[in-house]
Amino acid sequence: MSKLVNATGGERRWWGVMPILPAPVMGGIAKQMEAVGFEGCFSLQIYGPPFVPMSAVAALTETLKVSTGIAVAGTRSPVETAFAAMELDTISQGRFILGLGTSLHSALSGIYGEPKRKLLSHLREVVKVVRYINANAHKGMEPIHGEYFNAEWTEMMLTAPPVRESVPIWIAALKDKLTSLALEIGDGLIVHALWTADYTVQKKPFIEAELARFGRQRKDVEINAWPWVAINDDKSQAINDSRATVAGYIGYKEYEPFFDALGFGDLARSCQLAAGEHGDVSSVINNVSDEVVQAFVKCGPVDEVLEQIEPFWNVVDSLCPMTPYRNLTMEQLTHYNQGIYAMVAEAKRRAG
Repeated sequence: MSKLVNATGGERRWWGVMPILPAPVMGGIAKQMEAVGFEGCFSLQIYGPPFVPMSAVAALTETLKVSTGIAVAGTRSPVETAFAAMELDTISQGRFILGLGTSLHSALSGIYGEPKRKLLSHLREVVKVVRYINANAHKGMEPIHGEYFNAEWTEMMLTAPPVRESVPIWIAALKDKLTSLALEIGDGLIVHALWTADYTVQKKPFIEAELARFGRQRKDVEINAWPWVAINDDKSQAINDSRATVAGYIGYKEYEPFFDALGFGDLARSCQLAAGEHGDVSSVINNVSDEVVQAFVKCGPVDEVLEQIEPFWNVVDSLCPMTPYRNLTMEQLTHYNQGIYAMVAEAKRRAG
């Protein structure tokens, strides 16, 4: 039997999402991830900074990589982002990856109270500033004057040398322009959970063409996908448990062009809620059919889900399977998370 490999011929790498829990519980989950063979874990930025939980995980593990999946670039100064990355790289002894993304105008303004910016231009500048600080804060820095960020460093002392002068930066993307930016300047591309297996395969020529346009090799960029999976021997229950999550995502107004391109534009518009109501999808959940749920969430027993996500490996280096989460109890979330560990353990067994 031929060896199971990723898109670049290497080992298939698996990542997980770390929930925010008391440190001993997070430590237990992280140790289970290490034992199963996970490459690393991400912490989401829902509201608070995702560096905090990753520092706890880094302190309680030895081999597991830790990453922000993602840190929203527009919610803090790039100086703070740079030093948070360097400090986490120190705590983890070189196991940290900085995952960055833009989020949405509606979230940045409506939740964080941030001014409206050109999101891609701002992210490009943040990456540039973070890399500059990472490489030079211990040597001395020249003033920076950019479109959004200006600093003279007048009160800054030289800092201790970082563990690495270039912490890897992975950029999360949904649509083409941000995907292109990630392929141009990122060390990694985190593709959105809305990228289904079929859609990811369809984007392979675009990825290859963009890398060529920027003079980069495929091996220069780690491509990491986040498939939604709901492991349950009762497939119909898995579908029902996933419906609210799909309804929530498909109802974001700012994602409407993406769903139009996938042929789900009318459904997306039927799931959109008024401002301030998006936290409760109960009024639109039944608009989402079983077929639509299964287009975005791979549901069923381990063997069936592994078969459904297999096409990703033609495009990506690593996968971070993620469970549905809306309207689920802690017991249900725990069940689906345990299903992911079982699936990864089986995948590792098959890979030899």
